[in-house]
Amino acid sequence: MQAKIFVLGFVQNVGFRQFVKKNAQNLNLKGYVQNLPDGRVEALVQGEKSSIEKLIRICGKGVFLSEVKGIVVDYEEAQEEFQDFQILR
Repeated sequence: MQAKIFVLGFVQNVGFRQFVKKNAQNLNLKGYVQNLPDGRVEALVQGEKSSIEKLIRICGKGVFLSEVKGIVVDYEEAQEEFQDFQILR
């Protein structure tokens, strides 16, 4: 299972990508997380659907200084298989 998760709100420059990476690794998910130029954070995750859903709920809570205003999730077919979870930018 693969999903692209877009997190909207005040989510850049508050440690959000590291927060996503740590939680994704704890849930045994693979993929990446990155900041987008429009202020959103994008995560592409692969793994068990239940683990992806847990990560989505965790992202909705955010980190201490963040203010999550919304989450958009697109489930899709995996184009490539990731070996780990990385922060891209």
